[in-house]
Amino acid sequence: MSQFLQHFVLASPLFLLVLVGYLLARSGQWPEAVSDALSRFAYVVAMPAMLFRMMCDFPAQPPVDLRLLLAFFGGCLIVFGIARLVAQRLFRLDGVAQSVFALGGVFSNNVTLGVATAQALLGEAALPAVSMIIVFNALVLWTLVTVSVEWARHGAFSVQGFGKTARGVLTNPIVASILLGTTWGYAGLPVPVFVDRPLRMLGEVAVPLSLVALGMSLAVYRLREGIDQSLAICAFKLVLQPLMVWLLARLLGLPPLETQAVTLLASLAIGINVFMMSQHCCPR
Repeated sequence: MSQFLQHFVLASPLFLLVLVGYLLARSGQWPEAVSDALSRFAYVVAMPAMLFRMMCDFPAQPPVDLRLLLAFFGGCLIVFGIARLVAQRLFRLDGVAQSVFALGGVFSNNVTLGVATAQALLGEAALPAVSMIIVFNALVLWTLVTVSVEWARHGAFSVQGFGKTARGVLTNPIVASILLGTTWGYAGLPVPVFVDRPLRMLGEVAVPLSLVALGMSLAVYRLREGIDQSLAICAFKLVLQPLMVWLLARLLGLPPLETQAVTLLASLAIGINVFMMSQHCCPR
């Protein structure tokens, strides 16, 4: 019971922000366009600012155990492929919607819940492994889903088709901020204070702003709409992904603590980033 209460306390601020957005939308004082604008601002401005700053510090991170990344992101890749196939065959979704559906099955709330939960349950010794997953999480999964979306839109086995896909990936604000931040970090250039402070402030509002926008958008939908797809995504995210990550960690001989850390991260709830991607790629 104590662990349940601990998890409830950790997650309650997130649900409260969603509730705030929902109540604002239900009040009738905030039009639907506000939710769309908030989501777009978070996706195009606030989240890229946070990711750029995070990736600037990437070269200072400790050496990476390749098995750690292979276990977590290998599991993500396998589940992403299975989920995309299910979205196509079972739910008859188009290529873009398949990509967002599959992202919901692999993208965890690692930043907001992952660090605090790992620290509480596994101790400080697990934080280096958690930090490595967080650093690579955006780079790998945002790039994966962006490539999947752009290929669904423009993909063709031709130079022109590959060019359109590459251009769509590289101009995506999330991927672009990750690549620019990583390049800046490896160049060894400090971020000027007058630039760093605004980026920090923008990054700090990315998650709460997205959660409020999520709550506002929920007021538009009925609970029964898409319930079958929602349950399928939850099954992929909360059952299949942690199972797949745990199996790969065991097969790769990952130490017990690191195995527990990556399995814990894989078993967390779906991150708000999936909502942001859905709003960007599949607007109402």
